[in-house]
Amino acid sequence: MTAGKVTDLRAELLSIGTELLLGQIVDTNSAYLAGRLAGLGIDLLHMTTVGDNLGRATEAIDRALGRSDLIVCTGGLGPTEDDLTREAIAAALGETPAVEPALEAELRAWFAGRGAPMPERNRKQAWLIPSARALSNPLGTAPGWDVRHNGRRLIAMPGVPREMTRMWETEVEPTLGRASVLRSRTLKVLGLGESSVEEALNELVKSTAPTVATYAKNDGVHVRVTDKGEDAAAVQVRIDAMERTIRDRIGEHVWGADEDTLGSVVGRALVARGWRLAVAESLTGGEVARALTEVDGASRWLAGGIVLPGADEAALLAGAEPLGAEVTCHGARPRASSSSRPLTAAAAARPFAIER
Repeated sequence: MTAGKVTDLRAELLSIGTELLLGQIVDTNSAYLAGRLAGLGIDLLHMTTVGDNLGRATEAIDRALGRSDLIVCTGGLGPTEDDLTREAIAAALGETPAVEPALEAELRAWFAGRGAPMPERNRKQAWLIPSARALSNPLGTAPGWDVRHNGRRLIAMPGVPREMTRMWETEVEPTLGRASVLRSRTLKVLGLGESSVEEALNELVKSTAPTVATYAKNDGVHVRVTDKGEDAAAVQVRIDAMERTIRDRIGEHVWGADEDTLGSVVGRALVARGWRLAVAESLTGGEVARALTEVDGASRWLAGGIVLPGADEAALLAGAEPLGAEVTCHGARPRASSSSRPLTAAAAARPFAIER
């Protein structure tokens, strides 16, 4: 790894495993590591997934070593024939792996502690190459590798999430340091499509400090504001200023920020008014009630819900009446009525209406 500040690093993630390419498992490791690198202020520029193929894995590692300062690999450290990460790293660096006696002794002790002999195929998990040191893995049989080569650093960790997480947080992350901060603020929007949001923000999406980006999500459009620097206070000032500018332009459509969910926003609004909500659903089959009950403390403001497939508005309201709530959210199209009071942009959106 090159000298200089940690914030100058170009990082790359490499996930190894054919099961990822087949869609049999979701790569939660990369999402976790991307977040951890961002928290350290390290720029992650590439994410690659490759199957259990020695040639393609070697090619991916060689390419990563040519363009990135820090490469973090996950997967392929098991004892079986298709666990090829060690072989691929060795091939990319032109080094020969060999059994490290101390690691082999640790592995044999691990199996002995569980009353079983170590299969000979597990000896490959005790391999090291000259430029690597072992990373401890008390949760499993696969030690990681910490490789330093020609100013680059390559970390190889197991694909099992709990083993990888412990190894990263205990063995790797403390060695990376922190020389800057990276902060983000996400504003959540309903009532406008992504292209309309970007059009309203106009020149803001071309800003570089902070950056502004839009994303279409299940709960609307997210507008993410991100900045990075060595002075945390200055970074936050820039983000706050950009947020104010964005809200000046589309604030009436912003329903929440960061970790807010539609359910949590509805819950806060109900608590502030001293109301309890009943949900009466038809076409949505209980999905609204499910989303609301997932919010911590929902019992304070959610009276309950009913599901009546095919019911009209009158039947839904009648069915919810015994729940004794001050407010009813029903799954019929809202009527033009002075008593209809939208609680949030989400609750007012068709096909739901609010009745008091």
